[in-house]
Amino acid sequence: MKTARNLDHLPPYLFAQIDAKRDALVSQGIDVISLGIGDPDIPTPEHIVEAMAQAIRNPANHRYPDYAGSKDYRQACAGWMQRRFGVELDPATEVLALIGSKEGIAHIQTAFVNPGDYVLAPSIGYPVYSGGATLMHAQTYFMPMRAENGFLAEFDTVPGEILAQAKILFIGYPNNPTGAIATPEYFDAAIAFCKEHDLLLVHDNAYSELGFDGYVAPSILERPGAKEVAIEMFSLSKTYNMTGWRIAFACGNPTAIKALGTVKNNLDSGQFGAIQEAAIVAMESSQDCVAQMCVLYQRRRDLVLDALHAIGIECEAPKATIYVWVKIPEGYTSASFAEKVLTEAHVIVTPGSGYGPDGEGFIRISLTTPDELLLEAVRRIKETMAK
Repeated sequence: MKTARNLDHLPPYLFAQIDAKRDALVSQGIDVISLGIGDPDIPTPEHIVEAMAQAIRNPANHRYPDYAGSKDYRQACAGWMQRRFGVELDPATEVLALIGSKEGIAHIQTAFVNPGDYVLAPSIGYPVYSGGATLMHAQTYFMPMRAENGFLAEFDTVPGEILAQAKILFIGYPNNPTGAIATPEYFDAAIAFCKEHDLLLVHDNAYSELGFDGYVAPSILERPGAKEVAIEMFSLSKTYNMTGWRIAFACGNPTAIKALGTVKNNLDSGQFGAIQEAAIVAMESSQDCVAQMCVLYQRRRDLVLDALHAIGIECEAPKATIYVWVKIPEGYTSASFAEKVLTEAHVIVTPGSGYGPDGEGFIRISLTTPDELLLEAVRRIKETMAK
């Protein structure tokens, strides 16, 4: 039995590897603190859970859902975009329900990418940007990202021969894993670039609601002409602590939304209607729970930064996301430092190299861990580095 050749070129999924290493240590009775995966430790807000409890008892939700998402759900997504960003969307043609934004990022490549084509992906970014291309027998060109340039993906350096074969440009700000943010001028330049080179611009905006120090993230669809070339992926996972619910939406350019919907019509049967109903409540009710999460994560960010600086580890204070992007000490690779911390301190951190070629030299620390465990993890790292 022979599998498809594209699987031979697909690296093991980063977070599955982390889970396996954690489970192996835990099975030996070792106390492991995970700062690896961005999975919120706080439960989904009670009013959303209660909405789900009611919706699941509705027999209408026990049948196949609408492929594109229910009319009510798509209207709620459009309403949220209008209230939050001032962006007007047609729920019928410019909004599509997703089974998590990860699914949308992968399936948009099925809709636009042919074997041998290129996608342009950040050289530090979510692994699915390039993994989706590999599964389509396509290629990835990694746009450089440098600390001195604010970790903004440098699309204007892409060689002409690559551009001639490119179909999609992926960006995502606030950025996972660096925590970097983008200016309106950067978005305008990306839109103009994609118009010039006939590219679909996919903006991954999963962390738009988790900002600190007064920072409020924009939508790329706010920018003039964006809907001519761009779609945006939003997820309820981190905003409302709903990672396991798998609910999100894509919005923007109607041609791209229709193409993505066609793929999904043929590959999945839509998201469970009860989850969509609960998601409507999340978006349309008070957003105080989101504000409280931002306060929590900002406090944890500051705790981690203070502790890391105290032991001489360099890192910047992110204005958004739930991550701290940390420069590793001299003499290590990202993987070797993460391995040392895991085996000696029993703390899981994510090697930056797992996010792309320019992630080498960094690790990512997730803030989705209670305060006392965050501080204990840094204490263990300090002891390990002092040996």
